[in-house]
Amino acid sequence: MSELFTAEEYHRILCPNPPDFLSEYGKLPLVKRLSGVGLLCGTDWTPLFKNSFFYSRLDHSLGVALIIWNFTHDRAQTLAGLFHDVSTRAFSHVTDFRNGDALTQESSEDINARLVDEDKKLKELLVRDGLSSSAVDDYHMYPIADNPCPRLSADRLEYMYPSGAALSGEWSIEEVRKNYSHIKVLADESGCPELGFDSEEAALTYTKKFTAISLLLQHNEDKIAMQLMADVVSRAVACKIICEDDLFLKSEEELISIFDGFAESRKDIVFTRLHKTFRNMTHVLHTDFPLPEHYCVSLEVKKRYINPLVMEAGEKSAVRISDRSLEAKKLIEDFLAYRDTSYGCVPIVE
Repeated sequence: MSELFTAEEYHRILCPNPPDFLSEYGKLPLVKRLSGVGLLCGTDWTPLFKNSFFYSRLDHSLGVALIIWNFTHDRAQTLAGLFHDVSTRAFSHVTDFRNGDALTQESSEDINARLVDEDKKLKELLVRDGLSSSAVDDYHMYPIADNPCPRLSADRLEYMYPSGAALSGEWSIEEVRKNYSHIKVLADESGCPELGFDSEEAALTYTKKFTAISLLLQHNEDKIAMQLMADVVSRAVACKIICEDDLFLKSEEELISIFDGFAESRKDIVFTRLHKTFRNMTHVLHTDFPLPEHYCVSLEVKKRYINPLVMEAGEKSAVRISDRSLEAKKLIEDFLAYRDTSYGCVPIVE
């Protein structure tokens, strides 16, 4: 991991005094397997991206739980945050692209609650601590943990800091430390609790960086990486190189090693072309039409953005940053209006 951004130091910022129970629950196999699943959806494994470090879904889940505990000191909410991604397969949201769900990217949550409810080791700990599985199997019920876009939740707050640090160096540890120090629990327009900022400057900084990072996820580069890996995985399953369960049982590193070996064997030329293209592509052609002898995608994908609340000292109520700052309003409007070219294409590697 980058010398400038480590999960350990970052997590200390999110919660300087973590609860003892979090470590115990984090060691459950249900949660621990997420250490081999990357937050950045397979882009760690192609030279098209230059990710500066690997940040796992376990790192993310712990980060979400730490934020929730830091602001609520509620065990059930904190554990719900820890467990919110246990259904995530290898390569994360690539599963959604396989399912034709690039626009909402929620299909991979399909069995999350069931996995929590049916885990015997987890249930033993919950019984000991006087909690039911229904209190921790759906973080959507807790607005600090999760809420509808474009509100700010622990989940969105957490993933954008390391995503920006890894993808483009958008956040340094010190920038995160400064920005996070301005996070408070505020009340939204309906009176519901929501994370927000006590400083307009901090809210604007977060908005600037969030939209810049989210814009990267709207580019054809990200679309190609996600859809191409989706096709690689689907072809691997079709060729019986792996089975669907392997996406739960094996780490991304293990799967990539299997894929590399099978591609070199050339036993299935379609798989070889798909995988070698993924593993060797370095640039994308942005076009208005598909190109022959290229792998091309034309997709609309989920728009991830935040319009955070801000309430400075002495003020009686919070407002959205877009209602206070014309610069923030334009940043959000420009992001929502952005469209890349109709197609992104990369040459097929034989």
